[in-house]
Amino acid sequence: MLGSKMASTASIRERQTVALKRMLNFNVPHVKNSTGEPVWKVLIYDRFGQDIISPLLSVKELRDMGITLHLLLHSDRDPIPDVPAVYFVMPTEENIDRMCQDLRNQLYESYYLNFISAISRSKLEDIANAALAASAVTQVAKVFDQYLNFITLEDDMFVLCNQNKELVSYRAINRPDITDTEMETVMDTIVDSLFCFFVTLGAVPIIRCSRGTAAEMVAVKLDKKLRENLRDARNSLFTGDPLGTGQFSFQRPLLVLVDRNIDLATPLHHTWTYQALVHDVLDFHLNRVNLEESAGMENSPAGARPKRKNKKSYDLTPVDKFWQKHKGSPFPEVAESVQQELESYRAQEDEVKRLKSIMGLEGEDEGAISMLSDNTAKLTSAVSSLPELLEKKRLIDLHTNVATAVLEHIKARKLDVYFEYEEKIMSKTTLDKSLLDVISDPDAGTPEDKMRLFLIYYISTQQAPSEADLEQYKKALTDAGCNLSPLQYIKQWKAFAKMASTPASYGSTTTKPMGLLSRVMNTGSQFVMEGVKNLVLKQQNLPVTRILDNLMEMKSNPETDDYRYFDPKMLRSNDSSVPRNKNPFQEAIVFVVGGGNYIEYQNLVDYIKAKQGKHILYGCSELFNATQFIKQVK
Repeated sequence: MLGSKMASTASIRERQTVALKRMLNFNVPHVKNSTGEPVWKVLIYDRFGQDIISPLLSVKELRDMGITLHLLLHSDRDPIPDVPAVYFVMPTEENIDRMCQDLRNQLYESYYLNFISAISRSKLEDIANAALAASAVTQVAKVFDQYLNFITLEDDMFVLCNQNKELVSYRAINRPDITDTEMETVMDTIVDSLFCFFVTLGAVPIIRCSRGTAAEMVAVKLDKKLRENLRDARNSLFTGDPLGTGQFSFQRPLLVLVDRNIDLATPLHHTWTYQALVHDVLDFHLNRVNLEESAGMENSPAGARPKRKNKKSYDLTPVDKFWQKHKGSPFPEVAESVQQELESYRAQEDEVKRLKSIMGLEGEDEGAISMLSDNTAKLTSAVSSLPELLEKKRLIDLHTNVATAVLEHIKARKLDVYFEYEEKIMSKTTLDKSLLDVISDPDAGTPEDKMRLFLIYYISTQQAPSEADLEQYKKALTDAGCNLSPLQYIKQWKAFAKMASTPASYGSTTTKPMGLLSRVMNTGSQFVMEGVKNLVLKQQNLPVTRILDNLMEMKSNPETDDYRYFDPKMLRSNDSSVPRNKNPFQEAIVFVVGGGNYIEYQNLVDYIKAKQGKHILYGCSELFNATQFIKQVK
């Protein structure tokens, strides 16, 4: 989790991974055959199951656990009659029909059915009937509810879903024509996933939420669901400590449910840290980044033409030490670090080459022989470090490619200028040039960049621009090729937010430009950062972090004094905003209903670094970048 790890703490990533491994071992801790090898089996999943497993287990790890094949449930699959099959799917109507079909076709030796979310009784009966009809009752070895319906991306970050995310999207929750029944479905979907999350975490939270928002609807339903489960002592999922880690035994975690509408500027904000930039400008989801690399020109009989683009994808995972260390760093620092890694790698490589040439010494004089024996030891150690060296080379190549792709966007769209200008708007600092100048500059950014900048300005100013000014801005935006439809929604949102409360403020700190980068500017560098500002971030708490800080530290603040308080362990649910607990919390989960982003996540990571022994998790109903968010706002 965010912050220093206590010895007993298992991160949500570890907990979900342990649960998946146990499931792949037929739901017992360890299954090996008589030779000590894992039992060979096939894994059948749907898209939901695939999304949950892929950020946590690599193909190699699956193979080590005996998974020879992993196939999608709805693909054409051949029978493999002498192998057990582990299923990991959502309990939907069509999935269950397909599983019943597998039973009838006798595809596998035995069936271990695992449902991502709890399966209803009537659907269980359907499976039982199909097994009876296919005389396959003895082959259905086990049926399990796994309660794993969420996706863990980091030790301390999770999202609800990647498939069908439009069901719980910002637009789905906020569209004006939504019916009550539709809203119920959206809320039930969110609550089901959050319930699975707490079952996996092995803890019952204390819940706080703002009033009159979608977050409040989630809180009410989640409180009820947890309460019902705890009341049924025989079947409660929260008895004891399922993974024996002793976590959360002293104090329960706090769950802060926040509504996306309290802060619409952050999701539109241009960013400056590595992970958030990768998500903003490249195709990055479920920890995998997809790059298109142009391969120069090729000469064909018809003359020169661009070569086909190579598509490459890279996994940015916790195993990647460079990523773990630098994903929250400002981009210029990342470029500099890649350069340093490259230089140290080249030095090691040169040393190996030098030793090889010495080893090829001719002549048998004594000096050569003693030099040879000295260098043999060095070469032996160099050879033994080769795998490490190759892995280092792989990571350097990966980050060189990813960082270069990001740098191209920064330069082409002047993203450093946008980032700095927006920071000034959000922190109410004097602006060095007018907003109209930036919007009208044909060399700065895409139409979408300009729209994002204007929306942030519109959201962040207390005093809305006069009609005449607004017309002038609209004309400049239209001339720049912008689609103005998002502005319509933001205007309504702002009018509504004014009635509800004051818009969130963004602290009053700014970025410090440090002058241009000297080290990375040298021409031998991979990254020629000419003209890119070396901006250094100063820590400031975003609205979500501020709300969390108030509630976690039990501070009194007009922003959060009215937040509702739910304790699912209390016998009677008492509606109050008066917390019974007066002590600050050690562990907290912030969950944003309506979608989150890496800027907010990174802000929480930075905030908790200073808090000794405290942990935070960040979760959201979906993870979007500004492009995806603007589409929804349209």
